[in-house]
Amino acid sequence: MNLANKLTLFRIILVPVILIIPLFNIQGLILGVPLTYIIIDIIFIIASITDKLDGHIARSRNQITTFGKFLDPIADKILVIVAMLILVEAGRLPAWIPAIVVIREFIVSGYRLVAVEKSGKVIAASIWGKIKTCTQMFGLVIAFIDVNSFGAIFSGNLSGIPFAINLVSTTLLGISVIATIFSGIDYLKGSKELFKGEMK
Repeated sequence: MNLANKLTLFRIILVPVILIIPLFNIQGLILGVPLTYIIIDIIFIIASITDKLDGHIARSRNQITTFGKFLDPIADKILVIVAMLILVEAGRLPAWIPAIVVIREFIVSGYRLVAVEKSGKVIAASIWGKIKTCTQMFGLVIAFIDVNSFGAIFSGNLSGIPFAINLVSTTLLGISVIATIFSGIDYLKGSKELFKGEMK
């Protein structure tokens, strides 16, 4: 197994670690942020870095494998969805955000599967998909250190640093939702050609 695939596997291993951390009920605050979420955030950042690193290594060393193509997107989806669910459980993220993400992933995964079967072509990520990934990752990193819930800036009760942090996390995650929806629409548009002659 090459280094790129090892990094992908490492990212998947970090997911259950993230899930286990809240069970230890770690006490303490750093700058008002619960230590539990700071630890989760650090692990999430490490996992996100491996996402960029494994792809770069695979391309630069010409080590792109079928196993890597299969596992890398799965690792990304698991990481993001688990991170969002932790924030939902903490009452800091509304459930409709990960719901939209999951629905989009089902649609895209199904579309890509049929596209490969019918044409043998792997569908590349659109600009909306790239915006989605980028804003999701950065938005979640900030959300873990945001002691307020998504959209708390609109309550009128925040000011100073808490306001700035919530503004950034809410904006990035809001943009990620919009990009997620438009990315899904892009794939649905492409499905018209893919299923041409079968929708009558």
